Amino acid sequence: MPRSAPPPRPRGTHRSIAATATATATATAVALGVVATAVAALAAGTVRRGATAALVRRGATAALLLGLCCAAVAPATATATVTGAGVPPALTTVTGAGASTATGAGAATGASSYPPPSAYPPPSAPPADEPFWTDPDSAAARQAAEWRAAGRSADAALMERIAGRPQAEWIYGPDPAPTVRARTTAAARAGRLAVLVAYYVPSRDCGQYSHGGAPSAADYRAWVDAFAAALDDRGAYIVVEPDAVAQVVAGCTEVTAAERYALLAYAVDRFKSRAHTRVYLDAGNSAWIPEAWRLVDALKASGMRRADGVSLNVSNFQTDQASSRYGEWLSKDLGGIHYVIDSSRNGNGPLPAATGTDAWCNPPGRALGTPPTTRTGGDRLDAYLWIKRPGESDGTCRGGPAAGQWWPEYALELARNIRDEVPDGARDGARDGARGARNAPSSP
Repeated sequence: MPRSAPPPRPRGTHRSIAATATATATATAVALGVVATAVAALAAGTVRRGATAALVRRGATAALLLGLCCAAVAPATATATVTGAGVPPALTTVTGAGASTATGAGAATGASSYPPPSAYPPPSAPPADEPFWTDPDSAAARQAAEWRAAGRSADAALMERIAGRPQAEWIYGPDPAPTVRARTTAAARAGRLAVLVAYYVPSRDCGQYSHGGAPSAADYRAWVDAFAAALDDRGAYIVVEPDAVAQVVAGCTEVTAAERYALLAYAVDRFKSRAHTRVYLDAGNSAWIPEAWRLVDALKASGMRRADGVSLNVSNFQTDQASSRYGEWLSKDLGGIHYVIDSSRNGNGPLPAATGTDAWCNPPGRALGTPPTTRTGGDRLDAYLWIKRPGESDGTCRGGPAAGQWWPEYALELARNIRDEVPDGARDGARDGARGARNAPSSP
């Protein structure tokens, strides 16, 4: 099972900006006018929070300058608080002559404890040159539509942060062809590529929450053949068997290492033989087997040289920086291989101080991470992907449904805790990963 890592270094710092001025009625009008403009712009999503803070400071400065030359007539206080990059807008209070008081989004109606829909606009459409397909009928899209029809507009706006992004399709049933064909066809019609996860290796998940898979090695090879044939020439990004290599290295006793590696190599080879595919063999996450070199021989035996690279952090919560550093360590020992990172739920990193199942099974307080993109800033980091579908349960822990089942309450929390959508952290992750790789431990 994945192990926990030390709490990550925060990607942003919490900031509090307050401006308080006492002046004449003229100064009051200026200060409140500027602050009101700033707050309205923040709520409408037309400025970033940093710009809002600047407007607030200007309002305070204007009030102070006017107050120096004029006698005070009536006190006025303007206070605004902006908290952390990517943290939902903080409560904003304006008091004084002629001012109204609000205590957070929904204060006028008392219907919500977080900002209104205008504070959570739907994500912008992915750039035209991004290759990934977004399913218009995903569970998140259906949930958003249901909530909007029921009048839960704030919740719907949050859910659209998931629905508007490309997510992987997990292929795990005994007949992969219909789903593979349908997803790749829909993506091709939209001029995009589907992201698919092959997840049917025998003794899948080593008896844990997602146990299952093909009944035998022969059944798995036939399954892989059907999967590959259904691709035709439409292409896809394919992640091969999350956890399958790392579980063996970690000591899973339900499988024979040589047979498992041979099956994975077969899958990599068959998928890569199809036109326009990009194939990534899964290599676990940075907290599970911290010594990346321990995976090297197993990855080689599992067809690594035929793949385009490895996938990291699938269904886990390690930061972009930690995952990129891990990828660079693997690359150093595997001839410069490339990698992709699952950033679907790592916006707040792993749950601090959690160990064992608590670390990876529906941990609370997590957030959506870097949106899917090929613009990573790293030479070997090919993409950030949402491989684990945000809102699908990790298993029957913490009151969740069975593994892979839709859990709208958990999805809502991930969306509510979202960090800034501009992928600055993605670029930082690639840069920091490359820097860390210079001091990476090599295979003994």
